[in-house]
Amino acid sequence: MTRAMELDALAPRRVRLPLDHELVLAALAMAAVTAVYLLVVAVAGVPAASGLFGHSLGILGFTLMLATETLYSWRKRSRGVRWGRMSTWLKVHIFTGIVGPYMVFLHTAWKFNGLAGVTLLMMGVVVASGFFGRYIYTAVPRTADGVILERADIQRMLDAVEKSVGSPSAARPRPEPGPVAAMLMVLGRFVFAWRDGLRAWLRDRGLDRAARARRARFDALARRRDELQRQMITLAAARRLLAAWHTLHVPLGLGMFSMAVLHVGAAMYYATLLK
Repeated sequence: MTRAMELDALAPRRVRLPLDHELVLAALAMAAVTAVYLLVVAVAGVPAASGLFGHSLGILGFTLMLATETLYSWRKRSRGVRWGRMSTWLKVHIFTGIVGPYMVFLHTAWKFNGLAGVTLLMMGVVVASGFFGRYIYTAVPRTADGVILERADIQRMLDAVEKSVGSPSAARPRPEPGPVAAMLMVLGRFVFAWRDGLRAWLRDRGLDRAARARRARFDALARRRDELQRQMITLAAARRLLAAWHTLHVPLGLGMFSMAVLHVGAAMYYATLLK
């Protein structure tokens, strides 16, 4: 099997990672935690942060956040040993990075004063930054092991798709956008996806069921062709955005954990050692 055939066969997995599953699992986990929390509220009122249930939420949430900060970074730096795919570790990273902060938020008992309030605010900034980073990350085509694909690989995929569609790229060259325009294309790629889907729906709504089924594969190939073309001309911009985000996200995370450790130490000192 040639390199082009391999890339074409693996293209759906390589170009757009299926990173939605961990969001669903995180939502289910948060719903389960919320149900337990509301049950405790109904029985005994809002649990105090220093109580057994409140402390348990804080400890479990902080443990998940600590796993978020360390495990994925450790896996990226483990060159000699492979413990699962990078895409799987990224999903775990996102899952723990959502559920952990939510549990810590419930641990506060709705009191946001002092160092705890500042830590919570910083935690919210880091979580929001993580969602933005996930959005940028999925704009950069990668293999299942997290290796960024190069322009030549994307071009081979594009050639294979356009051959199936019947519109060779050589006949319709697309101009390269400037750096700012390319970054805007990356940030606004959800608009392009929505536009392509709307165009397909408007084009096919007058067809009967059989004709719509015959048209479905062509529409899917056409959307994939357009997506590959956009990825081809915005690859460098997406990589620059991801590098800039990473430069900001890591210090934010370290700052948040520094304040969290201070908060934990202060809580242990005032609530335990002074008694």
